[in-house]
Amino acid sequence: MELLSPAGGRERLEYAIAYGADAVYMAGSGYSLRAFADNFTDSELSDAIKYAHIFGKKVYITTNIYAHNSDIDSMADYIRRLTELGADALLVADMGVLALAKKTVPHMPIHISTQANITNHMAAQMMYDLGASRVVLARELSIDEIADIHARVPKLELEAFVHGAACISYSGRCLLSNYLTDRGANQGKCVQACRWKYEIREVSREEWLPIAEDERGTYILNSKDLCMIEHLDKLSAAGVSSFKIEGRMKTAYYAATVTNAYRRAIDDMLAGKPYDPALYDELGKAANREFTTGFYFGKPENAQRYHSSKCTQSYDFVAVVQKSENGVLTVEQRNKFSVGDTLEVLSPDKSRHGKTFTVQSITNRYGQDVPSAPNPQEIVTLPCDLDLRFRDILRRRSI
Repeated sequence: MELLSPAGGRERLEYAIAYGADAVYMAGSGYSLRAFADNFTDSELSDAIKYAHIFGKKVYITTNIYAHNSDIDSMADYIRRLTELGADALLVADMGVLALAKKTVPHMPIHISTQANITNHMAAQMMYDLGASRVVLARELSIDEIADIHARVPKLELEAFVHGAACISYSGRCLLSNYLTDRGANQGKCVQACRWKYEIREVSREEWLPIAEDERGTYILNSKDLCMIEHLDKLSAAGVSSFKIEGRMKTAYYAATVTNAYRRAIDDMLAGKPYDPALYDELGKAANREFTTGFYFGKPENAQRYHSSKCTQSYDFVAVVQKSENGVLTVEQRNKFSVGDTLEVLSPDKSRHGKTFTVQSITNRYGQDVPSAPNPQEIVTLPCDLDLRFRDILRRRSI
């Protein structure tokens, strides 16, 4: 049972690992569907892979664009470098890239991206026959369909998304971004045009009219976020062996919060403990567009978010702990907090997680008492009787 978290940059990698991921997926300098993420250079990839391996974690590298001839010409050398750097698997969508990878690095595990739209057992079997060890299932599958695929192709590992932003198009097969902005979604440059607010122009009267499916609003292409934390046991029973969190463009706070919640849910499930409903509320403390279970239980109902495309969250990330000594916390500020604020601890350790304390005073790096910490990444100290640890996060309920 694997928890797979996004690592859109070095800090997010470290937080995903610290907060419970078994594996992370990331991109190098090219050939990824998240071209605007804080992707890794070769030297950064090398360091990141070594770091993950120190903790016994796996690293999967995304090479999941739909390649053109110009991409293929330089891709073999890139794939060979990834193998030399110690990557644990390549994530591909394009059949040509799959063939190239198997020819170039025949012993490298290949995972088939959700962009390949694996929705039936014949497609899954074909990918296995072509050398794939795992497929990331299309988001449009139900749990019953997944169970059928697993029963028919039992040697193939199944990975499925359990949390994060959902694409309105068929497993990401979208041309909106390309058509409207000349940035191709299938080559990693999606501008999420589906999240925009649209209007119709009535030409004869030269006026713009709002689009409304009903009285709730106009964001007709804007999906709620996927959340399956309540149903991991059903996915596991269906044959899913890797639970994937979306979000390489999200923050370190998002990576920590969501990974931590799913880690706890998986551990409870494996220990035979009942699901903890508090974990659902925990996920609301990170950025989200409300939640849906997508297609897992059949055709989704109420999966669209009509009133806004903006994310909301109930808590703000205000500081990360550097050290705790003699009742004094040294923290790095991330968002403004002030004397009198009540802060909550996000921690991978259950004994520290969820604890709260009130800020009695704040001392800046010059030894001055200050009423607030408003400066980005400023190092400050504050009294706290909790024994916190490096990378514990302090957060405050959103105002």
